[in-house]
Amino acid sequence: MPNTTRSAPEPEFLPKILTVLGEGYRASDLRADALAGLTVAIVALPLSMAIAIASGVEPERGLYTTIIGGFLVSALGGSRFQIGGPAGAFIVLVSACVMAIGIDGLILATFLSGFLLMAAGALRLGTYIRFIPYPVTVGFTAGIAVIIFASQIRDLFGLTLATPEPGEIVEKVHVLWAARDTVTPAAVAVALGVIAVIQGIKRWRPGAPGMLIAVALASVAVAALALPVETIGTKFGDLPRTPPAPALPVPTADALWQALPWAVSFTLLGAIESLLSAVVADGMSGARHRSNAELVAQGAANVGSALFGGFCVTGTIARTATNVRAGSRGPVSGMLHALFVLAFMLIAAPLAAYIPLAALAGVLAVVAWNMAEKEEFWHLLRASRADAMVLLVTFLLVVFRDLTEGIIVGFALGGLVFIARMSEAAEVTDAADMAISTADDDRVVIRLRGPWFFGAAARLGSVLERIADRPREFVIDLTDVPMIDSSGARSFLLLARRMARRGGILTVVGARPAVRDTLEHQGLLQQPVRFLPDLAALEQA
Repeated sequence: MPNTTRSAPEPEFLPKILTVLGEGYRASDLRADALAGLTVAIVALPLSMAIAIASGVEPERGLYTTIIGGFLVSALGGSRFQIGGPAGAFIVLVSACVMAIGIDGLILATFLSGFLLMAAGALRLGTYIRFIPYPVTVGFTAGIAVIIFASQIRDLFGLTLATPEPGEIVEKVHVLWAARDTVTPAAVAVALGVIAVIQGIKRWRPGAPGMLIAVALASVAVAALALPVETIGTKFGDLPRTPPAPALPVPTADALWQALPWAVSFTLLGAIESLLSAVVADGMSGARHRSNAELVAQGAANVGSALFGGFCVTGTIARTATNVRAGSRGPVSGMLHALFVLAFMLIAAPLAAYIPLAALAGVLAVVAWNMAEKEEFWHLLRASRADAMVLLVTFLLVVFRDLTEGIIVGFALGGLVFIARMSEAAEVTDAADMAISTADDDRVVIRLRGPWFFGAAARLGSVLERIADRPREFVIDLTDVPMIDSSGARSFLLLARRMARRGGILTVVGARPAVRDTLEHQGLLQQPVRFLPDLAALEQA
């Protein structure tokens, strides 16, 4: 006989690093993780600075976020391969937060978001985030891609703006268009060169670190040819060689009140982004992440990042995928990737001053292009009107209104579409269709199929009531009803009361234990109702 013994489930909040070490961690695993960590660090290095600059903060803050947040995500997280750090999806929120409440407010909001994420994990809310409809995630991701690209137009073209660049995309495009006469040809050439190198390496040498090579070549070219292109050094000065000592701005009641809405937005977006990234890693590797442990780790990482002057940390899909493809064996590679970035700060921070902003803009332009799930977007547009509506509403709200609003409205629309589809799946079959003897006109037998919940009850309740005007006995066969909610149960309660007023009786046949429990809790036993196991028992009654 096959062995049916099952191993005991692992604790829900156990970090994956302990699982990996418990399986036996060998020197060969460490070598593989070191190589994967170095590969991811090479990708994360330019991205961290580019995302920080695009978010309206100093480039070193992106490195702090990667070093502190990335290490904690891997050390404490519930995903075997998750890589944490600053993410392109946060660019719009972070830049808007900085403009609204400043750098200190951003750090405080990140700090508060960390505790909110830990609370979400402790309350096991991570289990439900995965139920976000697919059209919402595609529309959200595509909207983020558009926003990221729009945020890089100034540096891509080397524009000189007469007024500060606004965050709202329509106003942003207007301001950028007004500055079209200030295009710097050298900046355009650098950005296009970076994009071409990245795409060329991806095609001909997909294993090579295309982004780092492209940025390095652009930096050398700008320095050697003395091109009139703005660099990190000319805009921000030299990068510090070490992260700062941990500190947090002293919060006042007013500062906390101003930071809280931003913290909630960071929490919602960070939870969705990190768990989506963990799902992608699971699909690539065959592993299975612990969603609530991951949320707790993301929370700890945000608290740690804020203490060291960083900003929002989340799981990053591109870097996580790179980690899996590079042969990672577990969370050690993510921890090492953070240490490799720290080593860069200690050894080579002065070199970052030569990096052109146009080169980093080219990197983010490629990131935006890769983020936009173009084929999935097009397929969903053609799939059905309902999916297309959810997709487009989410996309347009993200681009033209607000990220959080796009997610919430998209999720609500997706839920309404699901309810409508489930309601349509519920069926009512009368006695004639079932070929059941009904010689006595005082009995009508009805079979229900599918889940009987508030959506189905609203659509089908009136049908049942019309039928119930005639018979003295009304029989409902629930054999094919897998679940029923309180609204569905109440529709039967009202039907039983109506039958009782007419001197009739309601008979329920084939109710599963869980369905019967719901009916009983709704008070159906206090009415003249018979429960029978099957239709055969009905004929014998």
